Amino acid sequence: MPIVTIQVTREGTAPDRESITAEEKAALIKGASELLLNVLNKPLEATFVVIEEVDTENWGWGGLPALEYRRQLADKMK
Repeated sequence: MPIVTIQVTREGTAPDRESITAEEKAALIKGASELLLNVLNKPLEATFVVIEEVDTENWGWGGLPALEYRRQLADKMK
């Protein structure tokens, strides 16, 4: 049985949301399951999909917390 873990940032897909919607999560689950069906011939009922939402303060890149990196990037674009 495949187990797929999808990590997304807890930011939402619009400025007024703090996480992805239930509909977006359902689409991710469906898409990941169908991908494993099409590529590995794994039945939908044999595939588990876990969605983890990561708080913005718990990740980063470029050696900085994510929000600081974005702030510095925005300052450079000015």
